[in-house]
Amino acid sequence: MSRAVSSSSFWSRLPGWVGSGARAAGGAARGLTGELPVRLSSRDYARGNTNAVRELGFDQPLVWVVVGLLCWGMVMVYSASVALPDNPRFGNYAQHHFLLRHAFAILTGAVTALIAFQVPVDKWEKWSPWMFGAALLLLALVLVPFIGKGVNGARRWISLGVMNFQPSELAKLAVLMYASGYMVRKMEMKEHFFRAVTPMGVAVGLVGVLLLAEPDMGAFMVVAVIAMGILFLGGVNAKMFFLIAGVLVAAFGAMIASSPWRRERVFAYLDPFSEDHALGKGYQLSHSLIAIGRGEVFGVGLGGSVEKLHWLPEAHTDFLLAVIGEEFGLVGVLVLIMTFLWLTRRIMYIGRQAVVLDKVFAGLVAQGVGLWMGFQAFINIGVNLGALPTKGLTLPLMSYGGSAILMNLVAIAVVLRIDHENRKLMHGGRV
Repeated sequence: MSRAVSSSSFWSRLPGWVGSGARAAGGAARGLTGELPVRLSSRDYARGNTNAVRELGFDQPLVWVVVGLLCWGMVMVYSASVALPDNPRFGNYAQHHFLLRHAFAILTGAVTALIAFQVPVDKWEKWSPWMFGAALLLLALVLVPFIGKGVNGARRWISLGVMNFQPSELAKLAVLMYASGYMVRKMEMKEHFFRAVTPMGVAVGLVGVLLLAEPDMGAFMVVAVIAMGILFLGGVNAKMFFLIAGVLVAAFGAMIASSPWRRERVFAYLDPFSEDHALGKGYQLSHSLIAIGRGEVFGVGLGGSVEKLHWLPEAHTDFLLAVIGEEFGLVGVLVLIMTFLWLTRRIMYIGRQAVVLDKVFAGLVAQGVGLWMGFQAFINIGVNLGALPTKGLTLPLMSYGGSAILMNLVAIAVVLRIDHENRKLMHGGRV
């Protein structure tokens, strides 16, 4: 009798259990397909699962490190430029002039980066030849009188009213995109070195001719390293790659040897404190080393730099690290170096991840951005520390310079987009 009662109780409760279970399952499934996915193929289920994947976002530590560098850079630009209005050359400027322009460049770059992040990577691949053509056109236009703006004997900027745009910064990103797309299109020829490299060499050579006409040898060095790095990462023959790298180094050496003022810079770098160089080509480097020496281990404190008071030229641009070294000491310089090492490694990792997911173009682009940021930071830090000859390259994401900040942020946005698509693919989504 008791067994019959318990049996009838079980059957009476079963519909409620099944109904509540079905409602719970249905509620979870409706967010995906509107019904239980019991008869969906894996491809259809993945297509329905994209809402959950979208929530994965992007590499937040990378974003916060970039934000930290931008904020630190803005503080240091203000510290390094606050005394410039005392100089008759900048007498018409307010003390916060460079701070406001730098903040405007960061704001413009952030908005542009948000737009760039919305663009799928395959669109960048389709647009890469057009970007390269646009960069060539702007590099040619900057050499035209009344279009290009000259500063200190170099014609590198085009005035846009609200800011001066430097086409060489666009050329870095354009060559990076073009080289990545080229390697994907010519993947079957990568073992035939000359067939694979010659067209890319002609393209980079054309950019180099236009950059050297400005002149801007520093930008050409960065462009050459980006292009060569992407060719190497794309899998071209290693022996021939190192051969052509040697030829490139020899070419840069010949350019330095044939130019008296470049040659003087090298001699000044070897002995900046000599009587012949201390007030000439070695002036910037000698005062950069004095600033870093004054900082010792912990620095003289924020705002306490003496070298920025009209002793060290371009303290807010190419020699910002010297002011950081003076005000934050060895500790500040080491923190900065480790931050750029982490940034470069993180970007390269995102690129390797994309290659593993068979997104070769995306992988090469991300690794190219890593090379760009890492190599340019290496050159700038080396120049400020006296380890390399003086070269006019800014510290990425930190030094004053509107177009440099703008293109740095766009490049970082493209990397974040690549990471975003990587995450979607790894969780069964589609891009």
